[in-house]
Amino acid sequence: WLSGRAAASNFSIITVIDEAECGFVLLLMAIYWITEVIPLSMTAMLPAIIFPLCGIMSSSSVAKEYFNNFHFLLVGVICLATSIEKWGLHRRVALRPVTLVGVNPAWLLLGFMSGCAFLSMWVQNTSAVTMVMPIVDAVLKQILKANEEGYSGEDNPTLELDGTCTDSILYKKNVPTASHRDTGCRQGRMLCKAMCIGIAYSSNIGGITTLPGTSPNLIFAEHLNRVYPDCNSINFGNWLLLCLPISVITLLLTWLWLYWIFIGSDFKFLWQCRGEQSERERAVKMVLEDEYKKLGAISSQEIFTGVVFVVMVLLWLTRSPGFIPGWASLFPHKSYYITDATVALVLGVLLFIVPANGPSKKYESMISWKEFQASMPWQVALMVSGGFALAKGAEESGLSLWLARLMTPLGDLPVLATVTVACLLTTTLTEVASNAATITIFLPILSPLAEAIHVNPLYILIPATLCTSFSFLLPVSNPPGAVVYGYGHFTTLDMVKAGLGVNTIGVLAVLLAIATWGIPLFSLDTYPDWAPTFNSTTP
Repeated sequence: WLSGRAAASNFSIITVIDEAECGFVLLLMAIYWITEVIPLSMTAMLPAIIFPLCGIMSSSSVAKEYFNNFHFLLVGVICLATSIEKWGLHRRVALRPVTLVGVNPAWLLLGFMSGCAFLSMWVQNTSAVTMVMPIVDAVLKQILKANEEGYSGEDNPTLELDGTCTDSILYKKNVPTASHRDTGCRQGRMLCKAMCIGIAYSSNIGGITTLPGTSPNLIFAEHLNRVYPDCNSINFGNWLLLCLPISVITLLLTWLWLYWIFIGSDFKFLWQCRGEQSERERAVKMVLEDEYKKLGAISSQEIFTGVVFVVMVLLWLTRSPGFIPGWASLFPHKSYYITDATVALVLGVLLFIVPANGPSKKYESMISWKEFQASMPWQVALMVSGGFALAKGAEESGLSLWLARLMTPLGDLPVLATVTVACLLTTTLTEVASNAATITIFLPILSPLAEAIHVNPLYILIPATLCTSFSFLLPVSNPPGAVVYGYGHFTTLDMVKAGLGVNTIGVLAVLLAIATWGIPLFSLDTYPDWAPTFNSTTP
């Protein structure tokens, strides 16, 4: 009897030590990811070093966590993004909305934001910004050039784009200014701030719309597959149904917010019919149309890339839509073997096979390995792997269970209050840490929290994941912000002023969605069978 008590005591001590060691790794990685004392991807390697040394997991077990379904999906999506960028389809997608909406500052801002948001739905946020910003910068410079050549010395009371004038552009081009144009230049600078900040924000807003649109979404999906393998609630289609309205609401309100704080409070343009264009407006329109005409006729490579894109989206939507059997049911015995990664890989490999110039010319595939390698976000891939290894270590060591017991009292709060707290925490941390690092830190904590308070894990995990993308306050909060900030058109204070409102808009839109159409879409009001039943009295 005494020996049994002693053995149990020793086991408890070992368990506590494992929990503490895994907690130390979690804390250490969080600090390293936030402070970036070493490269983020190398911080992700810490579990592979510390877990075997501490006896939490064997080295071979940890290694299995570093490559999985997520990486296959990422490879396929990046193949498509590489082809889109190589053949210039992104320029056509970004410029077309701008040529349609007109030259009024508000509509031009919406046109660029919409184009960037749409691109960001299918490629990584940073890629979308790097595709769109050179177009925005070139358009602004050419508008300034047209203004200087043909319309210098006139006032701009209606704040049309032809009065745009930025310090950075003037500095680069050494364009002289006159004192009587100070007001017009100030208005132009404010418009330029709105345009650039709007591009950074729209990339994040558009990215949340689809599962492959941004890293946190992919990390969440893979976390769900690994922690809750029986959960089939999330697919491309129902995620789009949840998040597309969120993106549209957030994008439109962000557009109005940026217009109000940077350009003006006169919103008559929303209901007024467009009158006859002035000579200046026609000049601006010509600049934009000339940019689009420079693209020439759509090439066969662009057409093929567009077809691959459409086919990929359709196959994702129809694989397993939920309300009807999808095409995956054609493989009845092994339909669950097929994932979105399968589709992405098939079409991604196709881009390496199909000749770009037809059979009559020298063979060149649509994309090359070198081009793919240059586009592949290896840092993101490694960071995600480190998060998966950390989550597995938390499960093996018992840290997840300990956290669940610790957070059981939160069950006394209304569910929406708990969700709001989770959203605010992730939104705050993502301002000082990368989006991928933030969601990687929080997922192993929020999953046991949901189990502890007996709430559908999706009710907490989905809004927290979405809010991780709302890093709008600082240029260093995410790569898109840093890229746009590098053009020098706005200050950090400008972004903070704009970001406070956009953060609020985003969080409220997510809470609205998760509390209304999200409940019937994912059955959030019931505790699912695929989630474990947590008993807080378990010794």
